[in-house]
Amino acid sequence: MAMHTETSDTGLIELLQQHGALGIGDLTTAMHVTATAVRQRLNRLMNQGIIKRETAKPLRGRPSHRYSLTEKGRRQTASNFADLTLALWQEVRSIKNPEVRGGVLQRIAKKMAGLYGDRMKGQNTAERMQNVSDLMAERNLPFVVEHRQTADRKDPLPVLTAYACPYPELAEQDRGICAVEKMLFTELLGEKVRLSDCRLDGATCCRFEKN
Repeated sequence: MAMHTETSDTGLIELLQQHGALGIGDLTTAMHVTATAVRQRLNRLMNQGIIKRETAKPLRGRPSHRYSLTEKGRRQTASNFADLTLALWQEVRSIKNPEVRGGVLQRIAKKMAGLYGDRMKGQNTAERMQNVSDLMAERNLPFVVEHRQTADRKDPLPVLTAYACPYPELAEQDRGICAVEKMLFTELLGEKVRLSDCRLDGATCCRFEKN
């Protein structure tokens, strides 16, 4: 069943997707609304099973509440790429040989890149990552381009960060989908990338950076 939320809830959900658990104060500051308005939205989303509340007990003072997406909320706020789902399960579902399967995954990535390749207008890796982020935004998926300074580089390293998985159910059933995503971004960016952080390993988001 599809999730139905009010338009006013979208910004709140996106904040929790990007930042994880937040308190009332964090949400009111970020959304520029009153605490009463935030509580109304939180209560509505908790009743739908989209958001959960946890109590944080400080060493001193009164306990406070923090809010985050439930498993149901995480799944339902992500969008599945129908074309990828169809291609994946047609090609991969019954394959057992790892080498054969790896070849099929590579072909799927190339097919997907062919669908979106004309959107890659950037002149460098960071600009092409922004092209990918814009493409994902059209599908209501929060992807952002971050820049990380490293000791071995003069310029910051661009990182494509995904705060929601396009296909969470497939990823949990078969991590090969992560390989498809990495291959897809390699094709689109024209640069070999690695998955430096992954939600399936407990990270708050997935990060792709130049290898």
